[in-house]
Amino acid sequence: MAVLEKGSKKLLNAWAFYDWANSVYTLTIASSIFPIFYSTLFLSEIKKVSAFGFEFKSTALITFVTAFTFLVVAFTSPILSGIADYVGNKKNFMKFFCYVGGLGCIGLYWFNLEHIHLSLLFYFMGLIGYWGSLVFYNSYLPDIAFPEQQDSISAKGFSLGYIGSVILLLVNLAMVMSQDDGADKMQMMRYSFLTVGLWWILFSQYSFYFLPKGTSSGHKVTRAIVFNGLKELRLVWKQLKQDLRLKRYLYAFFVFSMAVQTIMLIAVYFGEEEIAWGGDSEKTMGLIVSILVIQIVAVFGAVLTSKASSKYGNIKTLIAINFIWMALCFYAFFMETPLQFYIAASIVGLVMGGIQSLARSTYSKFLPETEDTTSYFSFYDVAEKIGIVIGMGIFATIDQITGSMRNAILFLFVFFLAGILMLFRVPKERVEN
Repeated sequence: MAVLEKGSKKLLNAWAFYDWANSVYTLTIASSIFPIFYSTLFLSEIKKVSAFGFEFKSTALITFVTAFTFLVVAFTSPILSGIADYVGNKKNFMKFFCYVGGLGCIGLYWFNLEHIHLSLLFYFMGLIGYWGSLVFYNSYLPDIAFPEQQDSISAKGFSLGYIGSVILLLVNLAMVMSQDDGADKMQMMRYSFLTVGLWWILFSQYSFYFLPKGTSSGHKVTRAIVFNGLKELRLVWKQLKQDLRLKRYLYAFFVFSMAVQTIMLIAVYFGEEEIAWGGDSEKTMGLIVSILVIQIVAVFGAVLTSKASSKYGNIKTLIAINFIWMALCFYAFFMETPLQFYIAASIVGLVMGGIQSLARSTYSKFLPETEDTTSYFSFYDVAEKIGIVIGMGIFATIDQITGSMRNAILFLFVFFLAGILMLFRVPKERVEN
């Protein structure tokens, strides 16, 4: 096969198509059907499970495992991406994580409480496979697209991912709702995990066929190369500390981001456990519909946020959005009915896409003049992942100790308040320390 030139339409489409392949994981496994399946495994009176020598509340256990996975991603991604760039085989790394993730999703078909450790291993594989492959997928963008093409092809990838994931989720929802018996519904959920794994692996082949392997350097991987990525992050941090505006913004981002990401990752578990649904069918349909509402509203939220930031400025808009998130935490502590949950889901969708896109673009605007943007954004990504680990860890600990997710989500109120106070301290202009 002839190597496609940088910027060619076929190469760009092949890259964007990986979003179609892997986005089904986030919608079906991370956000909707698996959380419902996991929660249904536990009787309403028994929400405890023994694992790793301890007894955990079911929601606390899955939150701890998720936090641990993000910790692994945070520390390994800069090392692996550095190695991949050095030896020129990022496609092999991307393939590896894709297959690990896809096989993990397939393995969830056999998820059960009798073999909880193996079951959690499959969950871990799916989560680390998704985020691990994303590191290398994103790093391809400057390799396959010219600067003037990157915004449009990145948006196309997002659109393909959204369309593909919604299509498969609707198919999975139809499968689950076609059954009346609870056990049959659970079996259909297991089949949906198979469809996600197969979809992810099979559709990714189109991207793998056209994406370049990378430029081989012919060098062997040494100890110095392995830890080069971490050294780069340390150098970036030293440079960031010289810029007061960027440093204060990063502190604020770290605090409010850990709360945002935690809420997004536990939302369905909270809805399943804390909301008074009329029955299993209403609960399944209601939770999945709420996820779809979040996805659709998030698109409009991102547009509104973009317009607000252009009129009022990035920092003022971020402060306003954080106030909304803070109010949501307070509201979630008291909500009990499905209608209240739908209202919360709509508001989450409105501010979810907006705060993520605006936080990243604000960081980009605050960066000093540099050609090494990759290292700066690698630092940003690692900070975000470590924030998720801390946020999920605190949430799971409060949930485990108090026995209520309501207490845990109310505590996130503090993080948003702290983030707002920190954003107020961000200088309007760049200030050297």
